[in-house]
Amino acid sequence: MSSAPETIRVVIPLAVKRRNGRPRILPPANIEAASEGATPDPRLLRAIARAWDWRRRLDRGEAATLKDVAVAEGVTVPFISRFLRLAYLSPEVLEHLLIHRCPCVLSLDRLAAAALAPWVEQRDTVFDE
Repeated sequence: MSSAPETIRVVIPLAVKRRNGRPRILPPANIEAASEGATPDPRLLRAIARAWDWRRRLDRGEAATLKDVAVAEGVTVPFISRFLRLAYLSPEVLEHLLIHRCPCVLSLDRLAAAALAPWVEQRDTVFDE
């Protein structure tokens, strides 16, 4: 009898390129933005990129605790804790925001709160209000 896997791996083929010293998230070359000219709030994209950077640092052991990340970033532990959630958004929400560049009126706090919901509920929480 086999047991269900305890972890799943989600692969989102995004590229991070630096332009003028700042990281920029780019969709794969074969996927075009759903709506030309429309772009999501760049603050949301930056916050998601930072959250993934913090998550990678913790996963790789470059930082042992949230406090280590907070000290390196010059912010507080509650700030890191609240926005680190963005690294755990559902793949469907990330696809809409990052690949299809869905422009929407969405605050960082609302997006961070939505990240606490199960993946199956996140899309409705983020886009259907």
